[in-house]
Amino acid sequence: MTAPEHEGQKRHFAGKVAFVTGAASGIGRAAALAFAREGAGVAVADISLEGSQETARLITEEGGQALALKCDVTRSVDVKAALDKTVETFGRLDYAFNNAGIEQATAALADIPEEEWERVLSVNLRGVFLCMKYEIPLLLQYGGGVIVNTSSGAGVKAFPGGAAYSAAKHGVVGLTKVAALDYARSNIRVNAVCPGIVDTPMRLRVFGDTPEERARVLAQEPIGRMGTPEEIAAAVIWLCSEAAAFVTGHALVVDGGQTL
Repeated sequence: MTAPEHEGQKRHFAGKVAFVTGAASGIGRAAALAFAREGAGVAVADISLEGSQETARLITEEGGQALALKCDVTRSVDVKAALDKTVETFGRLDYAFNNAGIEQATAALADIPEEEWERVLSVNLRGVFLCMKYEIPLLLQYGGGVIVNTSSGAGVKAFPGGAAYSAAKHGVVGLTKVAALDYARSNIRVNAVCPGIVDTPMRLRVFGDTPEERARVLAQEPIGRMGTPEEIAAAVIWLCSEAAAFVTGHALVVDGGQTL
């Protein structure tokens, strides 16, 4: 059995703790694993406890430390309880990746049901607000830290048929910038990552996976392929690292050129 690729490498986040939402699959799972490989203890939070437990298992299988949590980011009581459990288990909080999000059924603005608007905004925007609201006091308590929020290419450019999703993701960029200014002198950096089309379960739900749909998706990416969850996770890790110590309030687009 060969050693893991990261074994023997310097772990830049040793002794640190990361809280990751939407960590049951896709980008969230890749980021949780990436934090663990850098030496951080990782609180793996998702509305799917089974998915959180599987991500935690993958982390511990590689020798990392993980805590699986069930958390509905639209409920302040869930968010606060998950963060309290994180600190109770690991003793501190240093990084938060607020990644939980859902897709929107494609429809022209006037055809979007009010319930769909509320659902998408509740998870994708209110969820980020609630997470930051309860993460920031903990980061202040432990001397500062870094928050990364998941926006989207749809948070920096308009795409037809996605008014609710785009409004929420543009809102995430705005929240990120204001929070960055609010806490710039408190040793807290706040940034957003804006993925393009990434090969995740959400992508399959949105676009399907027929040869025709796959070709249509690839045609949107100048680089000629979809991104991987691991590529977005790498951007998140960089934003949390000392290499990005002078970066705050930034929306980092990682999209293969889609929004150019």
